[in-house]
Amino acid sequence: MRYIARRLHAGLLGLMLFAFGASDARAEEKIDLELVLAVDISLSMDQDEQRLQRNGYISAFRHPDIIAAIKSGGYGRIAVSYIEWAGVDNHRVIVPWTFIDSAETANKFASKLETEDINSARRTSISSGLLYASKLFENNGYEGIRRVVDVSGDGPNNMGPAVHETRDLLISKGIVINGLPVTLKANDPAGFYDVRMLEFYYEDCVIGGFGSFLVAVRDRKEFAIAIRRKLILEIAGARPRIILTQTQVKPPREKTDCLIGEKIWDIGWD
Repeated sequence: MRYIARRLHAGLLGLMLFAFGASDARAEEKIDLELVLAVDISLSMDQDEQRLQRNGYISAFRHPDIIAAIKSGGYGRIAVSYIEWAGVDNHRVIVPWTFIDSAETANKFASKLETEDINSARRTSISSGLLYASKLFENNGYEGIRRVVDVSGDGPNNMGPAVHETRDLLISKGIVINGLPVTLKANDPAGFYDVRMLEFYYEDCVIGGFGSFLVAVRDRKEFAIAIRRKLILEIAGARPRIILTQTQVKPPREKTDCLIGEKIWDIGWD
């Protein structure tokens, strides 16, 4: 009888463990992509640029090409979160994780984004924005084939951890970083804290991981198209390295100093 009791106990324990395991497996929705859109709201981005950027994402998630890209995946569904970042302590989730598998759910994400105010804050800490974004993947209820942080900005890191070291940390966790460097004032005299050829800085110091890429924006008329193109590539899992919105031959160059933003800031204050 004791042997039978032990067998019954072991069987019940096994069933309980199986049930809990099945419950845990069901707790995370299997999807093609977990995507964090990390948007720069530093004061160097004026209100017009901020609105162009926000509208670009809103229109993109209402575009049939984005829906087609989502449906082309193995699962046909993704999850997206939209955050804003500036200095070390300036991060905010604007739209939390949203499950998207149709035009209706994509429009739900766009509508939520449309109702939120646009903010601004001091300084530029791409590294802190990346660290904040990376934490959003933890226990978010999704199990994506890919995890991507898409970071946009119009200047280099000038405070917080070194951006290239932060990039490497995220890559070690299996997170891919793509970029949207914004240089709408490229034809104007650069501000003291700006860097020339921001896309090279992003290429050398910010983006990384398997299949990472960037889309550079230099013209206001290209903003919405560039955002849509970037999202389609991310959702579809395409693997370019760098895409320029204006055709040009990349000149031979030295690697970018990944601490250039911090050095310029220090010189300015000294």
